Amino acid sequence: MKTQELFMNDIEYQLQESIDTIKKLLSTHVEIVRDVADVIVRAFKNNNFMYLMGNGGSAADAQHIAGEMIGRFKMNRRPLPAIAITTDSSVMTAIANDFGYDLCFSRQVEALVKAGDIVLAFTTSGNSKNILNAVKIARDLKAITVGFTGMGGGLLKNEVDFCIKVPSSNTPRIQECHITIGHILCSLIEKDIFGHVPE
Repeated sequence: MKTQELFMNDIEYQLQESIDTIKKLLSTHVEIVRDVADVIVRAFKNNNFMYLMGNGGSAADAQHIAGEMIGRFKMNRRPLPAIAITTDSSVMTAIANDFGYDLCFSRQVEALVKAGDIVLAFTTSGNSKNILNAVKIARDLKAITVGFTGMGGGLLKNEVDFCIKVPSSNTPRIQECHITIGHILCSLIEKDIFGHVPE
């Protein structure tokens, strides 16, 4: 088989796998996404903050959603207070150097998060130690915790108030769904807080 044919087969396979994962998500997660949107809206209306974290590609997803909250998703509106705690390289490396990488998020959560804040934790496995440590601190501080994971949810599913478990064990498919859900949340939050604007 020629290289181009192999590429075509692989492209079709991956696109179909992505579609199938989204369809499974549609049949299992509409209510929990609605509930997460609702608690985030209430937190913002009460002048609370959103904190987001993840490792690697999940860090990029956390930063992406924080950017949509502070900038805009589809509406020109006031910024919403969201901080991706993955972004300060001096803080991250200082904590990792002095305390170990497993505490790089929990030290920040302990310093910043207040009761009623929202903490979004992205980990495709649900087992990242630095995420688990941070979520435990967030819950002790009475923040509302939301986990974004893959199939099964790992250890995180038992540590968060809400767990969005993408029905896949394939990291790229999980991350695609995480950003899709993040965009849906951005849309719902904007419409609820600022009113519906025709698209």
